[in-house]
Amino acid sequence: QVQLVESGGGLVQPGGSLRLSCAASGFTLEYYAIGWFRQAPGKEREGVSCISRSDGRTYYANSVKGRFTISRDNAKNTVYLQMNSLKPEDTAVYYCAADGSGDCSPMTYDYHYWGQGTQVTVSS
Repeated sequence: QVQLVESGGGLVQPGGSLRLSCAASGFTLEYYAIGWFRQAPGKEREGVSCISRSDGRTYYANSVKGRFTISRDNAKNTVYLQMNSLKPEDTAVYYCAADGSGDCSPMTYDYHYWGQGTQVTVSS
């Protein structure tokens, strides 16, 4: 079965770091664009980052540029989101999603597969 599973979330103090993982089963991640989205309570889901299929170009929301890094490990069929210098406003449920077109898009409807989400809480 096609499945995406996020892991690595948790509670961290402001200024700390977390590394989120998005592991695929039932399909090969290297042929998809992989996006990270987040949703905070009472807020709309927003795009955080994306890595494209073919050329590896990356996208970052302005709010996370310079702090977050997206990467692929094709041997492990996994995409990562390294989050540094975390702020309380980064608190949200983080989701990974796969787009079979291979091109990054901020539009949620372009993504065919979604994980269940992992909670990130940044608080002192």
